[in-house]
Amino acid sequence: MLDVSHKAPTRRTAVALGTIHMKADTLRRVRTNTLVKKDVLQTARAAGVLAAKRTPDLIPDCHPIRLDQVEVTFEFQDDPPRVEVRASTRAEDRTGVEMEALTAAAVACLTVYDMAKAVDPGMVIGPLRLLRKTGGKSDYAA
Repeated sequence: MLDVSHKAPTRRTAVALGTIHMKADTLRRVRTNTLVKKDVLQTARAAGVLAAKRTPDLIPDCHPIRLDQVEVTFEFQDDPPRVEVRASTRAEDRTGVEMEALTAAAVACLTVYDMAKAVDPGMVIGPLRLLRKTGGKSDYAA
């Protein structure tokens, strides 16, 4: 783990985007809460938030960060059928929150997969990417 003690805390933000591709009927069922496991997106939202908070437990060199905000939102796309998962994170800290945003988006996608796999085991997760980050030495925008 890198020593970040010399860095001043600054406001850090990040936004990540994950995508899960599925059959049109699966998308319809996720959208209308008609899968056996019901409210897929609320469960995926909770999983994404929890995952962001546990990122240092999952990725060995990530610093524990006291997150001020984690938000996970979903957007349905019909062509091709998919759910886009957007995760945003914010903290006042010495190191960035990109990994937390990426982890939140990834775990939310995995949760959607888990809850819909009985009707569509061929779903594909990806791409997963960082859309933007602010704070620290440099900002980034895709």
